[in-house]
Amino acid sequence: MEQLDAQVKADLQKIEYATGNWSIPREKDGQKVLDVAIIGGGQGGIATCFALKRRGISNCCIFDAAPRGGEGPWITFARMLTLRTPKYVTGPDLGIPSLTPQSWYEAKYGAQAWKDLNKISRQDWQAYLDWVRDVLELPVRNEHRLMNMEWQDGLLRLSFECAGGERKTVWARKLVLATGIDGGGRWYVPPFISDVLPPSCYAHTSQPIDFEKLRDKRIGVLGAGASAFDNAATALEMGAARVDLCLRRKEIPSVNPYRWMENAGFLSYFSELPDLIRWRFMRRIYDLNQPPPQDTFWRCRRHENFAFHTGAPWTAVSRDGDDIVVTTPKGEMRFDFLIIGTGFTIDMALRPELAGIAGHVALWKERFTAPEDEPSAVLGDYPYLGKKFQFLPKDEKDPIAPMLSAIHNFTFSATPSMGLSGASVSAMRFGVEKLSFAIGRDLFVEDGDQHLKSLLAYQVDELVSLEPPPV
Repeated sequence: MEQLDAQVKADLQKIEYATGNWSIPREKDGQKVLDVAIIGGGQGGIATCFALKRRGISNCCIFDAAPRGGEGPWITFARMLTLRTPKYVTGPDLGIPSLTPQSWYEAKYGAQAWKDLNKISRQDWQAYLDWVRDVLELPVRNEHRLMNMEWQDGLLRLSFECAGGERKTVWARKLVLATGIDGGGRWYVPPFISDVLPPSCYAHTSQPIDFEKLRDKRIGVLGAGASAFDNAATALEMGAARVDLCLRRKEIPSVNPYRWMENAGFLSYFSELPDLIRWRFMRRIYDLNQPPPQDTFWRCRRHENFAFHTGAPWTAVSRDGDDIVVTTPKGEMRFDFLIIGTGFTIDMALRPELAGIAGHVALWKERFTAPEDEPSAVLGDYPYLGKKFQFLPKDEKDPIAPMLSAIHNFTFSATPSMGLSGASVSAMRFGVEKLSFAIGRDLFVEDGDQHLKSLLAYQVDELVSLEPPPV
């Protein structure tokens, strides 16, 4: 690993041309103004910060609500054994070979171990991200939760809640939201569950779950996605008496559209398509949904006390003594505990940091009218973004329109507008290239006059002698 660290630094030195900081320093209320504040210290935030540094924008900082090492889902609520993407996928390395997951894995475990590897474990992926952060010396402030943002004098005033309840204010010219899958809303539990049962009776797949307490219990799982199967498998492996997984669809999804999307054309240029074509792409992708990987499915099926039930959506829940009674079109089912794998809902008003601007942001349903036979209430609720990942106003004359243009949405909620991006390992390299270019362009153009003055004042002589040196 020490040799790899040295190799990374040597490689970066070889390509450091024009990567020096060029931004013009600013202060506000005696405090340094960041060029870019990045919210989220997971893979998307790390890759964004590195990409900006490569473009000479080093006055940045990453903020994450979690303690160090707990950024993202990998060692918190992710319960898959491995990543779902192929091992050869690249991410925060931005195309630099010594920074790739393969280089890290071979340095840590050996070249043969990489050849023998099927997919990278989630624990190793987190360790890899921690290494990238350290070897690149990226600035990260952990235990900083963004609570509010305001627009003052052409700058973003960011209010953070820190460890111990301390409050901090940070000024920034640009903001990147790299808060992952639920960054445009929150994880979703159907009201017929949350309004009826106490929290002790159920948990969403995104929540901490004490699986040891589920030993010898009857577990009901709702959902058809990979996380539902991951949690079912974990419960089985921890000694649950029985696990029944129920899904609304009549068949378990089998086609994974993400594998089709992993081509440079889609990953680079999807956002350039007309609205109608983007809409049709996304309707198809969302209709297919993402199936559980084959190894995840067999991880459940190898247990005789596991069963899945298609065409069995839950329509109601109730209590009967200690039993949780679930109503389905196929009859009642009784459980001791429920695990909810129903994904997330897109609604920015549900996020504290976005609640103040949510009512001003344009949504797809407000900018695009779908053909009558191609509706999608789900897609309509997503924010309609500009070509730079920026929020757009519902009303162009809105006084906070300049503020919205300074906020770049690199979460999963950018998908209908931009395709796969910050919340996907598969698209990381392509998304951050577009995002970092756009941010750098805005910053440089805004300060164009001052850069011109810098040139006019430039008086560093290159020709210093008219006489040849002595032989």
